[in-house]
Amino acid sequence: MNPELPATLFADVPKASTPLPSLKQAYEACRAETAEWAKTFYLGTLLMPPAKRRAIWAIYVWCRRTDELMDSPEAQDRPVAELAARLDCWEQRTRDLFSGVVRDGLDLVMLDTIEHFPQPLHAYLDMIEGQRMDLQQHRYASFEDLELYCYRVAGTVGLMTQEVMGLDAAYTTAPWSDRPDTSKAAVALGIANQLTNILRDVGEDRARGRIYLPLEDLRRFNYSESELLSGVLNDNWRALMKFQLDRARQWFARSEAGVRWLAPDARWPVWASLRLYRGILDVIEQHNYDVFNKRAFVPQSGKLMDLPFSYLVSQVR
Repeated sequence: MNPELPATLFADVPKASTPLPSLKQAYEACRAETAEWAKTFYLGTLLMPPAKRRAIWAIYVWCRRTDELMDSPEAQDRPVAELAARLDCWEQRTRDLFSGVVRDGLDLVMLDTIEHFPQPLHAYLDMIEGQRMDLQQHRYASFEDLELYCYRVAGTVGLMTQEVMGLDAAYTTAPWSDRPDTSKAAVALGIANQLTNILRDVGEDRARGRIYLPLEDLRRFNYSESELLSGVLNDNWRALMKFQLDRARQWFARSEAGVRWLAPDARWPVWASLRLYRGILDVIEQHNYDVFNKRAFVPQSGKLMDLPFSYLVSQVR
């Protein structure tokens, strides 16, 4: 975060005498945090007009704050009861925010975003429910169970951002056109991104005793939990991972159907983000599915090279 900005910008409980930052300062803090922690995502936001990119930065930081309640280093050693209480407080604060209550800079930018781009409260509450799942559930028996988790922690982002992206005026003003419903595609993109995160982070998650790959799939490919926790690389693991990557790509394909309905100034950044994030799956393959010892990411040069292709795709699809 920019060291020149107030240290209390995103304080949980600011003192009554602590002045709120300006809206400009608060949005700048969101921009800096997004740039630091979500480089691929941030690159896509830079292709948007200023008002839309600011709103996306605000939503990203809200989501990151929600995730940090459970997954920050400081939270790792906290009792479950304390983490549950944190989520309860965060839920109430979120409800207050949607009622117009502002406590700090994050609330300030979120309220501004909500006023300019109406947001569904249920998407934010569903994301908090996803964090509650992480309190107790460290295994997923089936993909149906995992899909619910992915919807809550990531698919909801699609619902939060679809009003920011907007729809092509050709589909909203022409009397003969029905307003398309992009919510399913928006949720699909969030789920695809989360599945990609899960595949990229298998090694990190196992260190915390968590396995997000469906246990039914481990059995299907004759690969045990103990092998996963030990980081065993064998043919069964590679077959299992290939299956998981194919599934993630199917979710990306589902999301593509909705991108063509988006406003022209949103199609390119969404295509860029989609293609760049899907590229992580290609890197996992290039590493021969070794996610235990190698971190999969798209290098900056690859991101920049893909931008013209994403632009072309956005014009023809």
